[in-house]
Amino acid sequence: MLAALRKYLMVPKLLRLSAGAPKDHHLAWDRFWSGVKTTGASGDVLWDSGSDHEMQGYLGRLRLHLDPALPVVDIGCGNGSFTRQLARHFPHAVGVDVSDHAVRRARAESDGLANISYAVRDMTAAGAGSWLGEELHALGGGRGGGGAPRAGANVFIRGVLHVLGERDRCALAENVRAITGVNGRVFLAETDFRGNAIDYVSHLGATLRSIPAPLEGAIRGLPMPGRFGPKERSLAFPASRWTLIEDGPTTIETMPLSNPVRADLIPGYFAVLRARNRD
Repeated sequence: MLAALRKYLMVPKLLRLSAGAPKDHHLAWDRFWSGVKTTGASGDVLWDSGSDHEMQGYLGRLRLHLDPALPVVDIGCGNGSFTRQLARHFPHAVGVDVSDHAVRRARAESDGLANISYAVRDMTAAGAGSWLGEELHALGGGRGGGGAPRAGANVFIRGVLHVLGERDRCALAENVRAITGVNGRVFLAETDFRGNAIDYVSHLGATLRSIPAPLEGAIRGLPMPGRFGPKERSLAFPASRWTLIEDGPTTIETMPLSNPVRADLIPGYFAVLRARNRD
């Protein structure tokens, strides 16, 4: 009981830290990435564990459900850590992010890799999916014989939807429909932590005395995270527009925070979907 009460004494400090976060999400993300000095397990980016362990947990489902002959789009690519891992399994990987600074870093960290490209795009903006679909068509997501409809591309989303509001989630989902075409599929993995903000930061090593620096940086500058589970997925990707192929619990990994040598683990949710009603 006393420990629980002590945890809530962090509330004033958290409120002070978050008070200066930009209200404009575009500005918030670009300012965050402009201040990142290093990435990986000892870097500044909370959600970059510096390992492929989390991706290894996804590979079985990616291989089962996503067409390996199609390109893949990594939405919210950040510094491209997952984009580079996806490029090992698909003919081309495209990372897109709302932050110009994130994309610059992703390009620098991916220098020399031929089957990767990056673009700065707000995937909640009207028409963003159609534009990207045309780019992918040129890369070989293309048309089948006899003028068949565009085959499309696969889409990978990790840790994006839980920081968006409901309207932006729905807008992103509609843009994803324009990317996936006939044969593309969507794999998403999101934080689904069942607790409040105090529980969440405590889970990641915050105490009344100290907060891990990468966590503090996220609190200071970024949108307050929410949760994204089956209920939120059904609203953003409604059954009238999407077929749910598979879903269930997963684990999202962060850089080491509460333990200096081991990634911290956040309860998460994954889903695999395909668009309905394609002509």
